[in-house]
Amino acid sequence: MSTFGYARVSTQEQNLERQLIALREFGIEERFIFMDKASGKDFHRKQWNALVGTEETVSLLREGDLLVVYSIDRLGRNYNEILQQWKYITKELKANIKVLDMPLLDTSKDNGNLESTFIADLVLQILSYVSQKERDNIKARQRQGINAMPIVDGKRVSSKTGKPVGRPAITYPEEWESYYKAWKGGEITAVKAMQELGLKKNSFYKLVRRYEQA
Repeated sequence: MSTFGYARVSTQEQNLERQLIALREFGIEERFIFMDKASGKDFHRKQWNALVGTEETVSLLREGDLLVVYSIDRLGRNYNEILQQWKYITKELKANIKVLDMPLLDTSKDNGNLESTFIADLVLQILSYVSQKERDNIKARQRQGINAMPIVDGKRVSSKTGKPVGRPAITYPEEWESYYKAWKGGEITAVKAMQELGLKKNSFYKLVRRYEQA
């Protein structure tokens, strides 16, 4: 049996050291610790995929191996995907998972005990749900903050920096008016106008709405 460790933070600026210390203290060799600096919204992560495999690659985890993480939210913050990954590792790969800060989440101690399996599954579902709710709440607070920003010249402006936030507004191409009139007059199709102006469909119709409202 091999024991692997997995650590994750969401951004390049965040520090993995607290998780790494815990994994080392558990006795995991440095070469068996895999680390990602990536969002927990999904499982499309380089080191995670090296551990569990993809459609093109073989999983490093084998039957009887143990995967150790510091906490459940280090796996991710997407409720459904955490459950899917947990089931894939424990049922299909037949490896075990241990969560250091939640002793109930340790499939290596199941030993076929139905009660302990039930408790672990129940705790996992609750914690996974809480992790996703936390992420949803963060996004909701971000949206509320953006909505509360003043609007200047049609753009949201940060009250702290005074600078516009979000993506830059789409600008009209140099020959917009002539192609717009040709399209409206039935001389060319919308697809032709998009091609000539170098615009994608969404951008083209955003400019149409803005132009017609003005």
